[in-house]
Amino acid sequence: MKSESLDHLRDRLKQKDEKIVKLLNERAQISLEIGDTKKREGLDIYDPSQESRIYSRLKEINEGPLTDRTMKDIFTEILSASRTLQAPVSVAYLGPEASFTHAAAQSHFGRSTLFSPKPTIFDVFDQVERRKADWGVVPVENSLEGAVKLTLDRLLATPLHIMGELFLRINHSLISTRKDLEGLKRIYSHPQALAQCQQWIRKNLPHCSLHETDSTAKAVRKVVDDDERAAIGSSAAAALYGLTVISEGIEDNPSNVTRFLLIGRGENGPTGKDKTSILMGTRHMPGALYSSLQPFAQKEINLVKIESYPIKGTMWEYLFFVDFDGHITEDKIQECLEDLGKHAIFIKILGSYPMGNPQP
Repeated sequence: MKSESLDHLRDRLKQKDEKIVKLLNERAQISLEIGDTKKREGLDIYDPSQESRIYSRLKEINEGPLTDRTMKDIFTEILSASRTLQAPVSVAYLGPEASFTHAAAQSHFGRSTLFSPKPTIFDVFDQVERRKADWGVVPVENSLEGAVKLTLDRLLATPLHIMGELFLRINHSLISTRKDLEGLKRIYSHPQALAQCQQWIRKNLPHCSLHETDSTAKAVRKVVDDDERAAIGSSAAAALYGLTVISEGIEDNPSNVTRFLLIGRGENGPTGKDKTSILMGTRHMPGALYSSLQPFAQKEINLVKIESYPIKGTMWEYLFFVDFDGHITEDKIQECLEDLGKHAIFIKILGSYPMGNPQP
């Protein structure tokens, strides 16, 4: 069989591009109509559960050769542009710009979203609580370093709900104005990043002094005007400040994933693949936690995580953050929580939300 000429193949691509552009604009027009309907009915422009259903549908119908991950990335930007046509969506995140939280927020919402960096986790919650931002993104745990206590602190007190979860594979890079390791004397980064790259540092830059910063992005800023300094951060931060990535993937453990929470107002509808988070308190007596967990076993509900949280001002007494499979509207979840109420002295529903992919 004779193969097609390059020019002919390019003509075929051109025809497909024309169809794609037409279809995208037709889709955008429907999105505008959906936006008008949402405004009339007082609904939020962004609906995490609905977009989760869209991604699930794409996975079902995708026959390749594009991977499911690639297809999701493409549609993330399509959905982001569609939301922007309907109305601007603002997202507060733990900054500064080019931080890993920023990267997670962009991968979830797409680049057409209005992003607003905030200096602390408290500020992110505050912006959403005061309606100065529609949504917030904050880190909650790292696969190597454990829970982010400041986020747990705010979940205890906030009226907001967890509306989604995002996972980001953390790749650390050594960044500098220099092109190689020669002449470097000081390394800057967040304490967790320094700890996660300590073996690489000892092997390659044992003579360098280590300096802690509030974030990896702030560390990258510090090396802009000093060629004896290097930072550990993201390649996105290096590109933002016009710096060189001397070495990439310098983390000691490749299984380095951070989980982020999407916080907002309202509640999600079920998608069929959901997770629920609660905060509960038990009596300070033997067997109290065991009794509180029995309803989950009896209803065959999978517990994903239990994180103890010390009660401030009370020695050796704890609350527990609990994640489990299922949506709050399911009958067995309702029955489980009713039974749990007979044993626990305190229960706060933090939210039901679409389950994220822990292996991004």
